[in-house]
Amino acid sequence: MLKRNAGRHAPASHSLRMTLVIYLLVGTLLPLLIVGIVSYTSIYSILSGKIGSGISASLRQEALSLENAIDNLDFASKQFALDGQIVAEMSSFLEEKQIYRKSQIMNSINEKINLVNFTNPYIGLTAYIMPGSEDPVLFTNMSTRRNFDISRLPSFMRYNGADYYGPHGTMYAVGDNVVFSERRIVRVNGQHDLYVYLETNYSLLRKIFNPQAYGMQVNHLLVNQDGTATNIIDGQVPARVVDAAGTSTEAAHEELDGYHLFRYESPQGWKLVAVVKKSVFNSEIYTWFYKMILLALLTLLFAGMLAWLIWRRIYGPLRKVNLEIIRMAENVTAPVAFTNVEEFDFVLTNFQQMKDQVNELILAVARNEKQKSQFEIEKLLSQINPHFLHNTLNTVQWLARLNGQKEIDKLVTLLVKVLHYNLGKQSIIVTIGEEIEAIRNYMELQRIRYDYEFEFNVQADEEVLGAAVPRFLLQPLVENSIYHGLSDNGRVDVIITAHGPGEVQLCVRDNGTGMDEVQIGELLADGDVGKRGLGIGFSYVMRMLRTYYGERMTLQIHSAVGEGTTITIIIPIKGKEDFDD
Repeated sequence: MLKRNAGRHAPASHSLRMTLVIYLLVGTLLPLLIVGIVSYTSIYSILSGKIGSGISASLRQEALSLENAIDNLDFASKQFALDGQIVAEMSSFLEEKQIYRKSQIMNSINEKINLVNFTNPYIGLTAYIMPGSEDPVLFTNMSTRRNFDISRLPSFMRYNGADYYGPHGTMYAVGDNVVFSERRIVRVNGQHDLYVYLETNYSLLRKIFNPQAYGMQVNHLLVNQDGTATNIIDGQVPARVVDAAGTSTEAAHEELDGYHLFRYESPQGWKLVAVVKKSVFNSEIYTWFYKMILLALLTLLFAGMLAWLIWRRIYGPLRKVNLEIIRMAENVTAPVAFTNVEEFDFVLTNFQQMKDQVNELILAVARNEKQKSQFEIEKLLSQINPHFLHNTLNTVQWLARLNGQKEIDKLVTLLVKVLHYNLGKQSIIVTIGEEIEAIRNYMELQRIRYDYEFEFNVQADEEVLGAAVPRFLLQPLVENSIYHGLSDNGRVDVIITAHGPGEVQLCVRDNGTGMDEVQIGELLADGDVGKRGLGIGFSYVMRMLRTYYGERMTLQIHSAVGEGTTITIIIPIKGKEDFDD
């Protein structure tokens, strides 16, 4: 009977099997279909040769712009060197002896130079030069460099009866741009060797060789007319590639040492070469490869999602209950995540109620521990203050017998301030400025008591006076310095400074008898807080620091026998609102 009933329920397992089959078919066929479409599109785009044709077209456009700039130089130089009126004026200027007449000719020539430059924005520096003379520059529209020497410029080509140089730095005195230049002879009367010198506009080359015109990183090489010099316009190119660019070849495109070279040979005689790394040139192929990798990852992700869906459908709710039990040990405040399954959610609801009760108990224990710490601090405080009060009242009695009322008035006033601060009902959190004021009053009382046998000094940075600290933090340390450290001609220094980002350093230093390593170790150890003298005050300070700062505070003691003691405390800067009183 049991076997028969089991057989009746067995066909229900086929539903999950069909679901798995459908998921697997979709998970394998759909990514393959996408891979086929993307691969076909990418390969077709690469084989169409759009990269090479695009680089060649951009290279040709740049070369035409450079040819146009050289033609502009040629046209302008002919105006200055072949125009009869300007040549005649230059001849007259060179032969004229009268200064007034010479200045008139000079003004006329300068006007013509400015006019030509104004009408041709592609022309930069223009100058008439006479090599070999003491001052070779006769006329110019801009100031030139002192070491003006055309013979040192790199030769580019000979074109239409003029010499062209470049690319090279401009001869403009305050410029540093790269330009092309031209020198053309001016035939004037007499035996004078006169030339006109012109440069391209200072920004022309940057406009021609625009690195964004190709859509990829491309370097330019410029080969002169003789093929003897190859200039690197931008970027860095290996020496073998530079040498190959200058060789005579008719190939418009070639590959060499991991680079693609695209050439353009100008009718003017020079060559412009675009150099592209293979890795940059094949970027579309790499893009297609990365797409394939991405698709493979997406396929794996899709398969993982399928597995996750199956796992969630069958085992998810049970594992969530187990996970919530584990998470309770790590984070008791996090709410439980429900499964949307009624039976499991009922269990999780009861589990959440249990977590809420545990959280309330934990908070109650934490509050009790904090109150316990505060009570222990107040207990230590009550042990320290009566001892100090007894000594001070003895001093008042002594002054009343030996001195006049002014001393008594001063002493009582100081005593009232100290008692009001130490035994008052105000918040246990005060500012550093208030703590310093209380220490000053306390030390003045002690100085009166000890007949001014020691000195006391307080130094504090203004920017930290508003920082909040627990009340009565520094006075126990100062009191220890007086009672246990000072001898004749003693001195106590309190130095408060900013220390690093968001921290303040409090330092109490004396020049007394000091302590050895054993005493320092006993003082820093968590010993008996009920002992008298040095232990009470220091235990109070340690308890305050641990209660309000925890691991964020640093306390150090530097001392040696006969050399005094320095106690340094480093705590984070807080405001009163940052403390929970």
